Amino acid sequence: MAKKIINWGIIGCGNVTEVKSGPAYSKVEGFNLKAVMRRDKAKLEDYATRHNIKKTYTNAFDLINDPDIHAVYIATPPDTHKLYALKVAEAGKPCCIEKPITPTYQEALAILEAFNTKNLPLFVAYYRRSLPRFLKIKEWLDQKLIGKVRHITSHLSKPASETDLSEKYNWRTDKKIAPGGYFDDLASHGIDLFTYLLGDIKNASGFSVNQQNLYSAKDAVTASWLHKNNITGSGTWNFGSNKHTDQVVIFGSEGTIEFSVFHDNPILLKSKNRNESLFIEQPKHIQIHHVELMRDDLINNTNIHPSTGKTALHTSWVMDKILNNI
Repeated sequence: MAKKIINWGIIGCGNVTEVKSGPAYSKVEGFNLKAVMRRDKAKLEDYATRHNIKKTYTNAFDLINDPDIHAVYIATPPDTHKLYALKVAEAGKPCCIEKPITPTYQEALAILEAFNTKNLPLFVAYYRRSLPRFLKIKEWLDQKLIGKVRHITSHLSKPASETDLSEKYNWRTDKKIAPGGYFDDLASHGIDLFTYLLGDIKNASGFSVNQQNLYSAKDAVTASWLHKNNITGSGTWNFGSNKHTDQVVIFGSEGTIEFSVFHDNPILLKSKNRNESLFIEQPKHIQIHHVELMRDDLINNTNIHPSTGKTALHTSWVMDKILNNI
């Protein structure tokens, strides 16, 4: 019997698909990246040539309705995710959406309901749930190497970028697309990971302001939250500070685990009986394990994927709670 092959199409072949995600859809056995869409025809054809992709579209709906395309990866800015995702659901095809799934919880809910109605698989690219570095942290937690978890704290700060200072347009800091600015783009990764490691959150609140007036979105956020198992959490994200800091500490009754969400630093375990510093290299195509697990779910039926529309909806709810949008 011939092996099942799923032909994927990508809507929005921008920077994130160059190395991080796009190649994985060709490299994972059982998947084939057959079509890409971008409105800029010259950039579209350049991408397709470099990545050896046969079909190109300048209209997303034409790609979605192509009978040769079995599943769709939406890699556009978040403000178009709902529009395209509902069309993918209407076409009856599985879908993976870049994170954050949408700018708001309500839009994320509408997407999930559309896919649930048709009993279609929906994945979201919170790929840290699949990376060996963070799976090791989860293993340490499951083994209770720091005892009972009491608290998690996260600090992410960065100086304003050249783009920010130049006041050139950047969708990541346009409040119509990303109300929380870089918080939406970056903090979503961390918060989603924290719920994967420690369980869902039952309440969250925060303060968010624009301190620099360089763009329309927020640039400073501070938050506190409570997991359903009564683990407390706190976080600070500031995008106008003097240096780049990326530090997370999980406090337990018998020790701590320290790590970075984005930086390639070792993960540190400090407890009464064990001190360990472990460096786990990230894969070149950082979404490769995320895509492999989608293959296992869709073709092999051997896996329940860790990052779904349901888990991403919860992350959107927490984000909106922190930004006081719900």
